[in-house]
Amino acid sequence: MSGEPNLLYYGDNLDVLRRHVRDESVDLVYLDPPFNSNANYNVLFAEHGTRAAAQIQAFEDTWEWNEESAATYQETVERGGEVANALLSFRTLIGTSDMLAYLSMMAPRLVELHRVLKPIGSLYLHCDPTASHYLKLLLDAVFGPQNFRSEIIWKRTSGHSDARGYGAVHDVLLYYVASDAATWNRIFQAYDPGYVEQYYRYADPNGRKFMSGDISAAGLSGGGYEYEWRGVTRVWRVPLTSMEKLEGEGRVFYTKNGIPRLKRYLDESKGLPAQDVWADIEPLRSWHAERLGYPTQKPLALAERLIEASSGPGDVVLDPFCGCGTTIDAAQALGRRWIGIDITHLSIGLIKHRLTDRYGPEIAKTYKVVGEPTTADDAAVLAREDPFQFQAWALGLVGARVAGSDKKGGDKGIDGRLYFHDSAGGQTRQIVFSVKAGEHLVPAYVNELRGVIEREHADIGVLITFKEPTAGMRSEAAGAGFYTSPWGNHPRLQLRTVGQLLTGQGVDYPHVTGSNVTHRRAVPARPNAPETIGLFERAAEEPEEYGS
Repeated sequence: MSGEPNLLYYGDNLDVLRRHVRDESVDLVYLDPPFNSNANYNVLFAEHGTRAAAQIQAFEDTWEWNEESAATYQETVERGGEVANALLSFRTLIGTSDMLAYLSMMAPRLVELHRVLKPIGSLYLHCDPTASHYLKLLLDAVFGPQNFRSEIIWKRTSGHSDARGYGAVHDVLLYYVASDAATWNRIFQAYDPGYVEQYYRYADPNGRKFMSGDISAAGLSGGGYEYEWRGVTRVWRVPLTSMEKLEGEGRVFYTKNGIPRLKRYLDESKGLPAQDVWADIEPLRSWHAERLGYPTQKPLALAERLIEASSGPGDVVLDPFCGCGTTIDAAQALGRRWIGIDITHLSIGLIKHRLTDRYGPEIAKTYKVVGEPTTADDAAVLAREDPFQFQAWALGLVGARVAGSDKKGGDKGIDGRLYFHDSAGGQTRQIVFSVKAGEHLVPAYVNELRGVIEREHADIGVLITFKEPTAGMRSEAAGAGFYTSPWGNHPRLQLRTVGQLLTGQGVDYPHVTGSNVTHRRAVPARPNAPETIGLFERAAEEPEEYGS
């Protein structure tokens, strides 16, 4: 299994899980499902203008109680078992509401996620307090209440003012395991500043802070070493030779009464063993380097903590609602294998760019994308069924991202944008894209794009079409002239068919930066090589900190 590539699936995660992911093949699942579609998906797609409106409605309908959600509910109930009992109880309690539609959608997906988990596997479900209590009962039905481990509270924002109640500042992560054999690696949080001030209140002459730990063996099982040390006779935790060594190293601290205690330095501490309230992982702000402009993006530190706690190097991490790819990015950095699933080409394209930006172009050789169109015929089907998804997919082929729009004027003839530099540290330059999925092509399309180039002060414009452009279109494009860079001349107006893009013929423009800057780039990184431990070896355990 170690030779298999990482996998990025485009499609409905329920279908992908059932068709493509084997039983007991995953070590860790993290999911951040759209638990409040009116908030999440509206935010996700609103920036893309009027043509996204149908897409917004399509996702909202998924979580409304209608024929589709009723059928999903009925299918799950007819399977019987504890999950069916839970849904029947929810229907009695909350009726045929949007929340029941949401829970009906989640139930079969959680069943599949439980199926694919190894006995040593764990699952973290990220949600908010409006749904967490229902989801916990549903997870109890899927995993068994005995396999619940923690309800983690993450403070996702600072102050928040709610006119009619307490400020809502936290999310919930529900942590379940497949069995008692689940992987658990002890992890640590940074100490709270108040804790440091209270307990690490001593300092050496060089300013090195420490706390004093008990060095006597009073109250400990297993005994100790009885002897006199500097006039104090007690049972000590360490033998006399060790006490002498600690004294020589300056690691013994004496109270006012002359009682020796052990210095435990702040800079040697791993921190506080992780608790179930996390206020130490800061939510993403506009100025953070890792922020990509994706509204529901979570911080890398959050995903890294979960991955480090519940998996090991080489283990498989699965995110069935992978969004902008934070879980995938964290898994890659920490030397884990990964599977990501998302139902939008927007997300799939963004994840590919994110991985390339952070790990370089060679990263593309380590994963496989499943479910995207690979032929012009496949693309034609996508264009007919979902023009907005087709547009996002086509732009992804050239490294561009779907363009935003203003609130009044729509997209102003721009379907996508891509930014580049033609010299190191030089001015940011722009390529604008127009995507035409229809069969009928006219020279006016080229004229319109030429006008957009002038209006936007863009350097290059690209028209993407299905059919071969007409001779008149090619003549119009040739008349637009060239953009000149230190690397040569580049046609100012370029025509590309979907077929050309699928065969690797991209856009003619300088690639000085190594990748485009359409979205804010992820911070480049290379994962550290994991420590090699023999098959029957275990890493040495760290001693407990006394008084911490």
